[in-house]
Amino acid sequence: MRKKLRVGLIFGGRSGEHEVSIASAMSVYSALDKSRYDVTLIAIDKAGRWLLPDPKSLLSASDPMKVRVNGEAMSLVPFHNEQQLVPLDEPSGAGPHFDVMLPILHGTYGEDGTIQGLLELAQIPYVGSGVLSSALGMDKEVARNLLKAAGVQTVPTLCVRRYEYSNNPTACENRILQEMKFPFFVKPANSGSSVGVHKVKQADTLPAALNDAFQYDRKVLVEMGVAARELEVAVLGNDAPEASVVGEIIPHHEFYSYEAKYLIENGSSFEIPAKVSSAVTDQVRSMAIKAFQILECRGLARVDFFLDRLSEKLYLNEINTIPGFTKISMYPKMWEASGLPYNKLIDRLIALAIENFEQRNKLKTTR
Repeated sequence: MRKKLRVGLIFGGRSGEHEVSIASAMSVYSALDKSRYDVTLIAIDKAGRWLLPDPKSLLSASDPMKVRVNGEAMSLVPFHNEQQLVPLDEPSGAGPHFDVMLPILHGTYGEDGTIQGLLELAQIPYVGSGVLSSALGMDKEVARNLLKAAGVQTVPTLCVRRYEYSNNPTACENRILQEMKFPFFVKPANSGSSVGVHKVKQADTLPAALNDAFQYDRKVLVEMGVAARELEVAVLGNDAPEASVVGEIIPHHEFYSYEAKYLIENGSSFEIPAKVSSAVTDQVRSMAIKAFQILECRGLARVDFFLDRLSEKLYLNEINTIPGFTKISMYPKMWEASGLPYNKLIDRLIALAIENFEQRNKLKTTR
C-alpha cells in the first residue's frame, strides 16, 4: 500500500487578502484526495500567529470570507528537522513532518517570497514559485521594468513613492495630472485582489485615491486607463511551462474591483474560452509563458492582460504567482476548460513542487 503524502496547507496571513486566502484554502482542502494525502491545516491569523485550526469548524462555515481562525499556536522550525511544526507552549513536543507544503497565501507575507524563504530554510518542498520570482511577481513596478526590458508590452505607468508624496504632495499630483489622461488607475505596487485600487476620473479625487493606496504600500502605481477587455491565462509547469485556454473577465461595474470580485453578487462574469481571434489567443499564451520564464516562475501563475478594444493592442497587466484557487476561480476554471479538472490540477502542482525541490536539492551548497 502506497504511503500517503503528508501535506501542509497554509492559509490566512497578514494581508489585505486574508479572507480570500481562507476561501481558496477551504476549496483546496475539500478537493485533496484524503486516500492519497494526509492533510494538516495551518492557519496564519491577521497578527501573524501560526495556528492549528479545527477543519470541521472551518468547513462548516457558511461564508469562508467571514471566518476568524483560531487554534493551538505553533511554530515552524526554520531548518531541516524531523519535527517541523512544534507547539509554542511545548517546544519539545512532537509535531507534524511534511512531504510538501501548499502555501495558499495571497498578498503580503505569502505571495511575496517571505513564506517561500522560510520553507526554503526548513527544507520543505512547496507548491509554486521561489523567493525571487514570488517577490518579482508581487512588485508590479519591478516586474514591469524587467518585462519591458525583455520586449513585453506593459501598461504605461508612473511610480510614486510615499516619501516623495509626503514631502511634496502638490508636485506629485501635478506630475501625475500632466502625464496621465483621465481616467487612470491608482494602485499599491505590492498588493492583489484589487485591494486599494481606485479609478480616478477627475483631479479632486486623486489625493484620496493616493492616500488610500499608500495605506497598503510604500510605493503606488499610477496606470494609464485602457478601454480594454480583460483577458487571463493560466500557466502550469517548471522548466517547460504550458498555457491554458484564454479566459475573459467581464466586470458588471466600472472595473474589476475587490467588491466586484468577492462581495457583490453578480459583480462580474467569466467567458472561458474567451471570444477572441486565434491570433490574439496565440499571442496571449506566448506572452504569458515568456513572462513566466523571464521572472523565473515555477509551478503556477495566472497572467492578466488588457486587450485594447480599438487597436487590439495587447498589454500584459500583471502576473500572479499564487492566484485565487476556489473551484470558481479563473486559474482552475481555465485549466478545467483545457481538460485538467480541479483535483487533478492540485495533484499536478504537488508533483511539480516535489520535482522542483529534488532538482534544487541536487545542487552543491558547499565546496
